[in-house]
Amino acid sequence: MGARFEELAWRETPIGAISLRRRRDPALDVEVYEVKLDDEFLMSSLFPVAEIELARLGLAPLPRRDLDVVVGGLGLGFTARTVLEDDRVASMLVVEAVEDVVDWHRRGLLPFAAGLAGDPRTRFVRADFFAAVAGGAGLDPDHPGRRFDAVLLDVDHSPRNVLHPSHAAFYTREGLRRLAACLRPDGVFALWSDDPPDVAFTEVLAQVFAAVEPHVVRFANPLTGGESANTVYVAHTAV
Repeated sequence: MGARFEELAWRETPIGAISLRRRRDPALDVEVYEVKLDDEFLMSSLFPVAEIELARLGLAPLPRRDLDVVVGGLGLGFTARTVLEDDRVASMLVVEAVEDVVDWHRRGLLPFAAGLAGDPRTRFVRADFFAAVAGGAGLDPDHPGRRFDAVLLDVDHSPRNVLHPSHAAFYTREGLRRLAACLRPDGVFALWSDDPPDVAFTEVLAQVFAAVEPHVVRFANPLTGGESANTVYVAHTAV
C-alpha cells in the first residue's frame, strides 16, 4: 500500500463492513480521514463543520452548568471533542454500536480527536442507540432511567435515509417520545442530517417537544470549490 493511501482499520459488523482509511489529497495537500460502511462513505475529516455545530447548537441554549451529555454515534469524534471543549460539561456518555470505532480513538488513530478517550468526563457505552431508546430503560445501562441535559445524535444520513431499517421507528412520534423521556426538563435533543430541513419531520418533532428549530449549516466544499449544507435540528423539552 502506497504512502498516499492507508486502510487503518476494517471490521465486519451486523450492518456491514466498517473501515477507517487515511489518504493524502495532493490537490488540497492535506491528510484526509474517511469512514466507510461497505462501499458507502459515512464521514470525512474534510467536512467537520456540521458535526462541530451539532455540539455547539445543541449545548448553546442550555442555561446551566454541570451538564450531562449523551453523544449518539462517535465516528471521527468531532461532535464529542467539541462537547468536551465546553467547560460547563460535567460528563459525556458516548453511545456507539461498533466497538472498533471506540478503539480507533483509544489507539490514537485520529490526531484531531486527541484527548477525547482519555478525558475523565468521557465514558463509552457499546450499544445500539436506537435499541437502547426503544427498550425504555434509557441510555446509561449502569443507571436505568437516568436523564440528561442534552442528547446529540449523528448516526443516520437523515430521518428518511437511515443506515438500517430498524432505525426508522426512532423518527416517529412514539420513538421521539421515548427519547424525550431521557431528557431533563428544559433539555435539548439535537440531530444532524445530511438533507435540507424536512417539514414533515419538523412537525413530528413539534408534536413531542416544546420548541423545535432546524438550523441550516453551510460550509465550503473544497472538492467542488462551492458550498454544501447540512441540517441540525434542535428540540427543547418543556421547563
